[in-house]
Amino acid sequence: MFKPVPVAIGLRYLRAKRRNGFISFISLASILGIALGVTALITTLAVMSGFQREIRDRLLQMAAHATVSGYDAPLQDWPRAVRVAMADPRVAGAAPYIEKEALISGANNQPAMLRGVDPAQEGKVSVLGAKMVQGRLQDLAPGRFNIVLGRELAMWLGVGVGDDVVVTLADLRSNPLSGGIGTMKRFRVSGIFEAGYNEFDKGLAVVNLQDLQRLLRMGEGVTGVRLRLHDMDQAFAVARDLALRLGGPYRVSDWTQENANLFRALKMEKTVMAILLSLIIAMGAFNLVSSQVMLVTDKQADIAILRTLGLTPRQVMQVFMVQGSLIGVIGTLAGVAGGILLTLNLDAILRGIEALLGVQLLPEDVYYITGLPTDLRAHDVLAIALVALAMAFLATLYPAWRAARTAPAEALRYE
Repeated sequence: MFKPVPVAIGLRYLRAKRRNGFISFISLASILGIALGVTALITTLAVMSGFQREIRDRLLQMAAHATVSGYDAPLQDWPRAVRVAMADPRVAGAAPYIEKEALISGANNQPAMLRGVDPAQEGKVSVLGAKMVQGRLQDLAPGRFNIVLGRELAMWLGVGVGDDVVVTLADLRSNPLSGGIGTMKRFRVSGIFEAGYNEFDKGLAVVNLQDLQRLLRMGEGVTGVRLRLHDMDQAFAVARDLALRLGGPYRVSDWTQENANLFRALKMEKTVMAILLSLIIAMGAFNLVSSQVMLVTDKQADIAILRTLGLTPRQVMQVFMVQGSLIGVIGTLAGVAGGILLTLNLDAILRGIEALLGVQLLPEDVYYITGLPTDLRAHDVLAIALVALAMAFLATLYPAWRAARTAPAEALRYE
């Protein structure tokens, strides 16, 4: 009794049994369409966010959060750079490194990134030691010229632990007889790692820092210092501050810059998928337009009587906007609940389907993961719910406007 008249009538229309069962069916289809679209969109974005998080975590297990390197020259005073970095409370670890493109030859040839590390300090910036499946990272002792390969790289080269590979570096030096030749050195494979990320498993080889310094004749210089932070989102700011404190020309980069194309592609894929799946919600909204138009036609006599009792065209419009918007609210709430429940139980559902069909939908040797990663984000759920409510509200405007234009005399002429 305390509700405004348009709201009270709109709620009554929603609860009342309609003479035309087809209108009720279309209204139910509208609710189900909106709910299905919201559920599908929430679950899909959660899965895509989960894969994006999985890729980022696997990438940053082996890659640094930030790097500070010399500008077109090796970084000579790197011990001071490490001390200055570790004095920053935002830095969890710092270690020197050298990176150089190389051609590695075994039974086959394969280009790869050759990284020189200090085995004693590498654990501060990566989990390479924990990813060893054969051998140990500590076997990269200086002077022994051992090398650790990614699993896919070792398979492609056709080598295993104990075999020799030849590393050719694109460090050309002039020779009076043959001209420019690359630096070549034989290494003994002492270990194999598996990071679970193809860029490293197939494209990374690791040697001792001092061995690579000798091979490249860098003296005590290194390419730069790799940083691991407590908060990866502060990577660029920390690296920039470190470069300013060190003084001199330095090149600063962080993980978002070095992998910008990858994360930009993932973000674009997620955006496009969200737009496409929003069409399911739009279909539910179109059904809502149809049901509301048919309802307005069915309630012509009621509208005329309400108008003669003093209800203004604006209030008539509000009646049908309330009734249609409530259908959108019900569908959205049902979709949000369904999407959250489906996302939280998606891994169990996937395992049940695999057991029922006797197939493996996500082979571990292809995707390097077990289970289906999901990342349910509150802002994604809120954005989807707001989009669904906005579509449902817009769908009520035309039928409500058409109801407001009903002429009482014309509507009651044949009653």
